[in-house]
Amino acid sequence: MKLLEAINVSKTFPIDGRKLTVLHNISLSIEKGELLAITGKSGSGKSTLMKILGCLDVPTAGTYLIEGKNTLKMKPDQLAHIRNSMVGFAFQRFFLLPDMSALDNVALPQLYAGKKESDAKKRATEMLKLVSLAHRINHYPAQLSGGELQRVAIARALVNNPPLILADEPTGNLDSKTGDHIMNIFIRLNQEQAITVVVITHDISLAQKTNRIITLQDGQII
Repeated sequence: MKLLEAINVSKTFPIDGRKLTVLHNISLSIEKGELLAITGKSGSGKSTLMKILGCLDVPTAGTYLIEGKNTLKMKPDQLAHIRNSMVGFAFQRFFLLPDMSALDNVALPQLYAGKKESDAKKRATEMLKLVSLAHRINHYPAQLSGGELQRVAIARALVNNPPLILADEPTGNLDSKTGDHIMNIFIRLNQEQAITVVVITHDISLAQKTNRIITLQDGQII
């Protein structure tokens, strides 16, 4: 069953009085339970495509469907609900709040979803255990290594039990050994929990660990 489908999606930005088209008529579909990579050189459009897939941005033209529903017809609060309930984001820069512990950072999406604090922290603890960080739940981001920070970010991405994880350059700031460990977490989540995982990366060796590779060049699929 199709989880995501982009049909002739284009994205154009106004820059200095002219229009820059970053994506050109992109069409792709992603099935539920897939593990795939979107790859390409810097400037190929892969991060822009990731933002559209995650409802962080909308196409200038074309159609983008999530579970058959047209996102272009959705209101901002509906798109926000999709981002919080259906999509887990893991970014290269982590985006953890420095004045909050690992536990509180992971619990935050649950609180946004209206959960009680006690329930949110219980769920957050379970997710931190899942990524082998039960012993670091009370540590702050400044006290964690790069690999630990990314695992906290993954736990946060999982806390609302989303069917989709979008990981944007998730190993870009990590050494190769730690990067392999992070990628193995995604593979395990995909295999054991049937979570759809889309890894956006310029690293072809990382992309080759997935089951399908979509390559972008100059805003087009090649």
